[in-house]
Amino acid sequence: MAEIETFLPLDQAKLPLFAGIDVGGTNIKIGIVDSTGERIAFTKIETRQEEGPQRAAERSAESLASLIDAVGGKPTDVVRAGLATPGPMDIPAGLLLQPGNLRAWHFSPVRDLFSQACGVPVTFANDANAASFGEFWTGAGAEVRNMVLFTLGTGVGGGIIVDGRLLVGSHGAGGEVGHIVIDCRDDAPNNTCNLRGTLEGYCGAYGVLARTRTAIAQSDGNTSLAKLEGDDLTPLAIAEAAEAGDELATSIIMETAKMLAIGMASVIHTVDPESVVIGGAMTFGGAGNALGERFLEEVRTQTRKRIFENLKDTIAIDFARLGGDAGYIGAAGLACDDYQTEQK
Repeated sequence: MAEIETFLPLDQAKLPLFAGIDVGGTNIKIGIVDSTGERIAFTKIETRQEEGPQRAAERSAESLASLIDAVGGKPTDVVRAGLATPGPMDIPAGLLLQPGNLRAWHFSPVRDLFSQACGVPVTFANDANAASFGEFWTGAGAEVRNMVLFTLGTGVGGGIIVDGRLLVGSHGAGGEVGHIVIDCRDDAPNNTCNLRGTLEGYCGAYGVLARTRTAIAQSDGNTSLAKLEGDDLTPLAIAEAAEAGDELATSIIMETAKMLAIGMASVIHTVDPESVVIGGAMTFGGAGNALGERFLEEVRTQTRKRIFENLKDTIAIDFARLGGDAGYIGAAGLACDDYQTEQK
């Protein structure tokens, strides 16, 4: 049986409650929050994507029932759920299209499957958009109305909040900040969507590794990274080498900061946010780590070089605060937002 974590006691929560379900290729995170975003309970289960979405929905519903029972609640206390999945997706139709890490789920009506299994209406969202709303609702953007999130991992995802509302767009592609073009040369690298010269192509993990391999080949072996082969060369290995004083590794990380800043400047001039937040698994140590803080400061410096003078000291650029909880919290937050809109 999956381990259950409990947080705020139910008698201190502000009802009604909302469920957040964050589907990944390996695990499904399931949590309950109250109407202010306070966490009530959490668990996670294996995705087992090969079993298909119907079974995943049923297992998620069983886990949700266990969470409610663990905090002494009633099934009716949870009035709506948010479902976050990788894209691409057709949000109005509630369809998952062809995500690479959920091949047995292609073209499935996931919103309705999870709604039927859980017995509540479901709000459907892209996982990066859900994470951005989580950070906006209770994380690094909790004090602002306009925020952008960049998530650095295998690719570059993100989300945009404008005047308190998640930007989805006409085709569900709003907030796809990783596909901003930062290099218009004909020989710029392609990303995984076969788009050339994008932010993701340079700052996603695979882009960082490609740039590192090129730099190693040009270094005459004058780097500790030269001894790493195949899967041993990872963003973590690059960070560890940089922390040990490897100049090439450090230059790769600072170059990543500069390229991220180029994309960030374009988004800032488009959205004019109060806050820009950096999250994901590839933050080179993140907050409180010397290398992570150096990376963040370089992002700030390089961004300020490229934005209007009056914006330089007014836009906060910080790391995300919710970590791996952002997705399910944000999914629940979007469900809460829809519920409150329906009650008006």
